[in-house]
Amino acid sequence: MPPFMDYPGNLFVVAAPSGAGKSSLVKALLELDSVVKPSVSHTTRPPRGQEIHGREYYFVSPQEFDTMVAQDGFVEWALVHGHRYGTSRQALAERMQAGSDVVLEIDFQGATAIKRVFTNAVLIFILPPSWEELQSRLERRGEDAAATIALRLRNAALEVAQVDKFDFVIINDSFDRALFDLKAIVHAQRLRLAAQRRSRAGIFAALNIS
Repeated sequence: MPPFMDYPGNLFVVAAPSGAGKSSLVKALLELDSVVKPSVSHTTRPPRGQEIHGREYYFVSPQEFDTMVAQDGFVEWALVHGHRYGTSRQALAERMQAGSDVVLEIDFQGATAIKRVFTNAVLIFILPPSWEELQSRLERRGEDAAATIALRLRNAALEVAQVDKFDFVIINDSFDRALFDLKAIVHAQRLRLAAQRRSRAGIFAALNIS
């Protein structure tokens, strides 16, 4: 396969503290834009709620995860909230080579690691409008105990401090507005000269544009 910069598809990496609305925004984007495909990460954590193996994540044992690490199967992996998450190198390459734009939900450590490998990746950070609203959203989910919510809020303070490493920032105070912003970023990236050269190479060649 060609190097990443020659893939016709774009890579969008979305990070946010837990509860900021990242997953809901990405899900809505996928429903609206058929060219964008999800990157499904591997994780050692158990499924939550209605999550299905192979859809939200590939749920694997610690031993299976260790094997993939040893085989250099991940472009990045990290320990987050006591569980490991990894992004398959092969899965990313195959989807972008096929011409799809790929959107990847990940923590800030993984986002910056991917940017070091895939320099054309577009990094997007989702911010909550306030700490009070973030805590309220975590509590309304009803998935975590009070101690876990407190841990997520402490981690969130560390995560938002990394926002200057990202290309775009969306403040999710209104879901509709935040979704509009996310769609605008995706569309703008597709119109960048480098992206057009990759995805519409035939037109550039026919116009004798080198």
